[in-house]
Amino acid sequence: MIALSTASVYPESTANGFELASRLGYDAVEVMVGIDPISQEVDAVRHLSEHHGMPVCAIHAPCLLITQRVWGTEPWGKLEQSAEMAVAVGADVVVVHPPFRWQRDYARAFVEGIAELEERTGVAFAVENMYPWRASRREMQVYVPGWDPSEQDYANATIDLSHSAVSQSDPVAMARRLGSRLRHIHMTDGTGSAKDEHLVPGRGTQPVAALLEHLAGVAFDGHVVVEINTRKAADRAARELDLLEALAFTRLNFAVAPS
Repeated sequence: MIALSTASVYPESTANGFELASRLGYDAVEVMVGIDPISQEVDAVRHLSEHHGMPVCAIHAPCLLITQRVWGTEPWGKLEQSAEMAVAVGADVVVVHPPFRWQRDYARAFVEGIAELEERTGVAFAVENMYPWRASRREMQVYVPGWDPSEQDYANATIDLSHSAVSQSDPVAMARRLGSRLRHIHMTDGTGSAKDEHLVPGRGTQPVAALLEHLAGVAFDGHVVVEINTRKAADRAARELDLLEALAFTRLNFAVAPS
């Protein structure tokens, strides 16, 4: 299953994300809960899924800096609502970032709290790899208990290849460490700069094809979700070409059997 994150069509709307995913040949959608009011409404998301015949495979919890006030300011409450939306629309994964260091109470019980949420809701909370924040030669660790989910006891994890580029880590090695705990992939790319670029797969320096071939070789049955940045696309046609290129690259390399 190759899905499209609605974040990939920003600044277009969540509704446009469903329409493009359906028309361009994606298998499903990951809904990024964000500042678009439609993305925050269970009934609206369910209607879009049914109207376009596009299953929702995952909900991305609102844990970005720009979504601090979406669904309130209490982080556990956001995750509860994310799980409720997932169950209501038939998704089996909630993607979540580790806490920021300044979210002390949330961070203190995060690993145990995620396990408890999974047991109680039946939804997999796939904790995403993040990265140190870098400026010049300085590096700051802003995520607790850390940016690498393979170092924690999470039952489910997400690998994002733009984030692995920023952290200058090896996503294939991370996938091997995670083994069966790897549940979700954000298919994208990056050049290794300090900027979270979310390039079309194949346009950066990450071993994107190698990761897809590894996943095919281990019969990965989680979600592979295209999450690219198309904000600088000149127009709708250019955005669609980027989304088509990302889908074609992913399908081709995920189908390649390792030699």
